[in-house]
Amino acid sequence: MHTLEQLRDGSLAGAVRLRLSCGLTEFPPEIFDLADTLEILDLSGNALSRLPDALPRLTRLRILFCSSNDFTVLPAMLGACPQLTMIGFKSNRIKEVPATALPAALRWLILTDNRITALPASIGRCTQLQKLMLAGNELRALPEALAACTALELLRIAANALTTLPAWLLAMPRLAWLAYAGNPCSAADEAAARAGAQPAPIDWQQLQLAQRLGEGASGVIYQGQWRQAGSAAADAVRAVAVKLFKGAITSDGLPACELAACIGAGGHPHLIAVLGEVTGHPAGAQGLVMDLIDPAFHNLAGPPSMDSCTRDIYRPGQRFTLATLLRLAGAVAAAAAHLHSRGILHGDLYGHNILHTDDGEALLGDFGAASQFACQGAQAGALQRLEVRAFGVLLGELIERCEGAPGTDDVIEPLAQLRQDCVQDKAAARPLFEDIARRIAQADQAWQLRICSCR
Repeated sequence: MHTLEQLRDGSLAGAVRLRLSCGLTEFPPEIFDLADTLEILDLSGNALSRLPDALPRLTRLRILFCSSNDFTVLPAMLGACPQLTMIGFKSNRIKEVPATALPAALRWLILTDNRITALPASIGRCTQLQKLMLAGNELRALPEALAACTALELLRIAANALTTLPAWLLAMPRLAWLAYAGNPCSAADEAAARAGAQPAPIDWQQLQLAQRLGEGASGVIYQGQWRQAGSAAADAVRAVAVKLFKGAITSDGLPACELAACIGAGGHPHLIAVLGEVTGHPAGAQGLVMDLIDPAFHNLAGPPSMDSCTRDIYRPGQRFTLATLLRLAGAVAAAAAHLHSRGILHGDLYGHNILHTDDGEALLGDFGAASQFACQGAQAGALQRLEVRAFGVLLGELIERCEGAPGTDDVIEPLAQLRQDCVQDKAAARPLFEDIARRIAQADQAWQLRICSCR
C-alpha cells in the first residue's frame, strides 16, 4: 500500500505499480507524473465516483482496479486507454456500461456486485476477452454480440435476472468455466435439487471448532470436533471440517447455491464427503460439516495470476509420473461424470480446486461456481461438453509435466489425442465424461501391461 505523501513528494517516481486506499474522493493528479512507467493502478477501497477524461495519458497502463468505490457508470474513457487489458470495478453501484468504455485489447473484465441491467453490443469488439465476471448484477439477457468474443474462456453470470441461457453461449468455442446459478433460468432446477436433497442436520451445539484450515471467497473452513447427539462416549466424537459460509455475493455467485450443490453432489470416492448441514448457528450462518481430509493431500496447482488470466500456476519443476497422471486424470473424470449425472456443472474444474496425494489420489472440491440443471435434454449435453473443455485444459497441463518413460508413446499419444478432442473448438464434437473415463482406463491398462511385460 502506498500513501498520498509518497506520491506527492516524488518518492514513487518510476513506479510500475501504485496502490492507494485512503478515502479518496478525487483522482490525485500527481498520478499523471508516473505516466511513463505506471502499468498497474489500484484505487480500490476509496470513495471515487469518476475518473479524469485524461486517463488515457497513462499510456502504459495495463491493469486498473477501482473496486469498492462509488461509481454508478463505468468510466467511458477507459475504452481509449491504449494498453488496458484488465479492468476491475467490483462492488460499486454501477448501473450503466457505456459502449465506449470497453478497450479493444480487454482480456479480463470484473464488474461483480453492481446493478448492471444490460451490456452494450460493443463488447463484441473485445475479441481478446478471456475472463468476464458479472455475478451479482441485474442482467436480464446477454447481448448476442458476446458470441463474437471467441477467446472467452471463463464467464460468471450467477445471481442475475437471466431468464434463459442462449444456445449460442453454450456453443462458444473456448468457453470452459461457467457459473450461472441464482438466475430465474435455473430456479426450477435448483428448487427440484433442494427438494431431493435431505442433508443430515447437525446442531451447532454438537460442534466445537478448532484451528482455521483455510478461507475462500464464500466461507471459512475450520477443523472441528463433532459429538454425535445422545452419546457421551469418547468414540462418538469425530474429527471433521466445518465450512461456515459468509452469506455475501462472491465472484462466482451465491454461497447458498454452493451449499446446495455440495449437498446435491452426494457421495463419490473423489469428492469430499458432506456429513451434514449446520443448524442452529447463533448468528444464523449456514454451514456444512465435511470429512476432515488427510494432510497428505495438497493442492494440485495455484490459481491463475493476473498475467496467466485463465491458466493455473504450477510449482516450478513440478512433475508427475505417468502412473500418477493416469490416476489423477481418471479420478477427476469420474468425479465430473458423477456430478453431471446428478445435474451439477462444477463450473471451476481447475487444478487449484483439486486436492491430491503424491501417488495420484485426488479429490475435487470448491463448488462455489457450481450450477444445477435438468439432467435430460440438449442443454445437459451442451453444459457437459463445455466442462469437458476445462478437463482438456487440465489434462494438457498434466501431460506437459509428465515424466514419460522411454517407449511409452503408445500410452502418451492416446492421452494427447484425448486432450485434443476435449479442447476442440466445435463443442458438439467433444466427448462426454463417461467416454473420457473409459479412454483413460484403456491408457492405464496399456501402461499396466507395459509394466508387467518389463518384469
